[in-house]
Amino acid sequence: MYLHLGQSVVVPHKEILGIFDLDNASWAYKTREFLERAEAEGRAVWLGDDLPRSFVVVGGEDQPPTVYISQLSSSTLLGRVERNSFE
Repeated sequence: MYLHLGQSVVVPHKEILGIFDLDNASWAYKTREFLERAEAEGRAVWLGDDLPRSFVVVGGEDQPPTVYISQLSSSTLLGRVERNSFE
C-alpha cells in the first residue's frame, strides 16, 4: 500500500517511520534540531507553498530518513493510512 502525501508524492506504507503534527511536535528542541538537520542535509522535501501542518518521516533500509513537510494535517494522513490498510 501507498500513502499520498500531496503534490503527487506517494510513499510505501512500510517505509513510513512516523507521521507528526507540526504544531505539537515542533515544541520539542530535539524535534526542531532534527528538522533543521534534515533541511541542511537536503533530506527535507516541502510539499507545497501553503502553511505546513505535518511532517512524515520516511526511510528505507539503506538510506537516511527523508522528511516530507506537508500542508495536509496529520489526522488526514493517518486516516488515509488506516483506510488503505484494509483494502
